[in-house]
Amino acid sequence: MTVLILTCEQDVTADMVVARLNAIGVPVLRLDPADLPGGVALSGEYVHGGFRGHLSAGGRLVSTSGLRSVWVRRPGVPGSRAVRPSAWLSEESAQALYGILRGTGARWMNHPDAAARARHKPWQLRLAQHAGLPVPATLITTFPQAARDFAERFPDLVVKTVSGTHPQDPPEAVPTSRVAPGTDFASVAFGPTLLQRRIAKRADIRLTAVGDRLLAARKPVAADAGPDEVDVRFTRAGTSWEPVDVPVRTAEAVHTYLRRARLAYGAFDFAEDADGIWWFLECNQSGQFGFVEIDTGQPIARTIAAWLARETQGNGRSAEHEGVAGV
Repeated sequence: MTVLILTCEQDVTADMVVARLNAIGVPVLRLDPADLPGGVALSGEYVHGGFRGHLSAGGRLVSTSGLRSVWVRRPGVPGSRAVRPSAWLSEESAQALYGILRGTGARWMNHPDAAARARHKPWQLRLAQHAGLPVPATLITTFPQAARDFAERFPDLVVKTVSGTHPQDPPEAVPTSRVAPGTDFASVAFGPTLLQRRIAKRADIRLTAVGDRLLAARKPVAADAGPDEVDVRFTRAGTSWEPVDVPVRTAEAVHTYLRRARLAYGAFDFAEDADGIWWFLECNQSGQFGFVEIDTGQPIARTIAAWLARETQGNGRSAEHEGVAGV
C-alpha cells in the first residue's frame, strides 16, 4: 500500500516525512497536481460502483486502489504547468484528480473539503471559541467608521490579512503589524481588513496536532523586544523554540476543534499572556513544522509518517472521509 503526497517540488517539510516513510519501508508517490497533464498522468474507470485506475509520476505507476493515505501538503493548482494552461484545464484536472481520489479507501490528511473550509480565518475564530479556546476581540470590516469604533474600545490593536499569504509566485508572508495610535482607517474601504486586540504576550506557542497527538513548542519573547514586534515570523533571532506541555483544558479544546473541523493535522498558533493563558490566533491546516522540529527535536515528521503509514481499517472510511460538520 502506497502513501500519496500532493505537494510542490521544493518542500523541505515534505522531504522530512518522505525520509521517515522510506526508513520504515513504506512506498511513497509524491507528485504536484500542477504537473497534470504532463509529468503527471491518471486514468480511472468506473466499475461496479467505484473508480479503479492508476496514477503516474516520476516514472512510477501506482494503482489508486492501492493507496493507504493521501497527504494534501502544499499542492500546486492542477494544470497550471501545462503547455497551454487555462482556468478550464485547471478545473477539469482538479475534478478528475480529486474526484478519483475521493473514491478510494485512502485516509486523508487533510480531506479537501475540510481543508478548504479550515482556511477561512473568521470560521476558525468562531470554531475555536465554541471549542473552548480564548480568542482575542476581532473585527473584519470595510467600514472605516466600524474600524474607528473598534479602535476606541480596544486602543491597542494589530492588523493582519484575512486570507494569509500574498498570492504571488512564490507566495510572500504578510506580517502582522501593530496599528499606530491615531490611525484614520479610511483605507479599510478598499479591502477587507482584520483588526484584533493585541495580546501582550510573554511567549509564542506553536502546537502541532497529528491525529490524536499534540506536540507543543514555546518561544519566549526576547527581553529586549519592542512592543511593535508582534509577528514571531519576523522577530530578531534570539530565543529558540523549546518543548512545552499542553495544559489539559487547552488539549481538550484543541481535540474538539480538530474533531469538528474534520482535520487530521493542524498547526495552531497561540499567544501566551502574562497569566499563562494561551490565546488562539489561528490554525493552519497545512502549516510548516520543520523549524520547530529542528529547534526542539520533537518527532513531528516521524509522527506524521506513522499516521500516513497506518493501515486502513475496515472499509477505509473515517472522520477524514465524511462530510464536514457544522459548528
